[in-house]
Amino acid sequence: MKKLHFLLIGCGRISKNHIAAAAENQSQMELVAVCDPIVSLAEQKADSLAEKTGSRPAVYTDYKKALEELEIDCCAIATESGYHAEIALDCLRKGKHVLVEKPMALSTHDAQLMIQEANSRGLKLGVCHQNRFNAPIQELHKALEDKRFGKLVSGTARILWNRSMPYYEQAPWRGTWAQDGGTLMNQCIHNIDLLQWSLGGEPETIMAMTGNYLRDIQAEDFGAILVRFKNGAIGIIEGTACVYPKNLEETLSIFGKTGTAVIGGLAVNRVQTWNFEEPAEQDNHIAAMAGTDPTDVYGHGHNSLYADYIEAIHNNTQPLISGAEGIKALKIILAAYQSQKTGQAVRFDDLEFSTLDMTDSDVRYHCEEAIQ
Repeated sequence: MKKLHFLLIGCGRISKNHIAAAAENQSQMELVAVCDPIVSLAEQKADSLAEKTGSRPAVYTDYKKALEELEIDCCAIATESGYHAEIALDCLRKGKHVLVEKPMALSTHDAQLMIQEANSRGLKLGVCHQNRFNAPIQELHKALEDKRFGKLVSGTARILWNRSMPYYEQAPWRGTWAQDGGTLMNQCIHNIDLLQWSLGGEPETIMAMTGNYLRDIQAEDFGAILVRFKNGAIGIIEGTACVYPKNLEETLSIFGKTGTAVIGGLAVNRVQTWNFEEPAEQDNHIAAMAGTDPTDVYGHGHNSLYADYIEAIHNNTQPLISGAEGIKALKIILAAYQSQKTGQAVRFDDLEFSTLDMTDSDVRYHCEEAIQ
């Protein structure tokens, strides 16, 4: 079985996890090139991979040139969010498999087009929601599949973080409607994916209130979302970039008639509560997954995500987070934006929306203004 040749497009903040995953999976893949318009960033990532594997990838500033000159099987896209769809579609139309960072796009139209292009060409489209591979999350999902929770009642995703203005000033695309969205889209989408995956994966109706309170950005720095799922369960999402003075918590809680589980830690990687009516042999082991946190909020899930994606290509199956899966969290957030804009509940299945649809809407809401 030949090694798959990867091209990494985008060498910014998240790319270190792609470098680590390439090194971890080097028996199955070869990262043959890295690309970034800022050549120094690409050079740094090339050096990093060389240190880990002894093999240095080629460096490009134009991914289209790399696709023309090199034998590429798969493109991993880790650019600014607003470029994900355009680059993914370029790569798919060149016959390349695509693994794209979250969010896969910034509109329902673009995300659906990416899925259609991949399916029509027999290519694999994967989305980087790496926290699905965290060991406690895997155990949680197994418990859900085994019906240990009984009738599902509700779940909560809480992302109580701090992102100060220097974070946004470091990369001016952050917090803009054209290239990003707000804290729901950038910081919260991973936990929103875990919540919807855990509560049945079929959202029905979304209502939201969002606002811009402290950060001088276009989009929201706080958002609250209610999601009713087709199975009747209700998801509650609280996401903020305004916690003082630093990240406080990220937790996923699932509640059913016969079970309760809470997964927390820096990257949704530690079991905090694990209670079920019917004990199981593995429960003591799972409850002991207190562990130690990773060095940052990204965790180490990219390593397993890459392995799963590569296996899907070789076996002609779908990766765990295919395009059809990756679009779900994106649509919940876009529905939340539409709900904020219109003041109405939004039906998930009927949604057609883009972050750009928010540019003609004043969504800035300040506590001072409410008091006056």
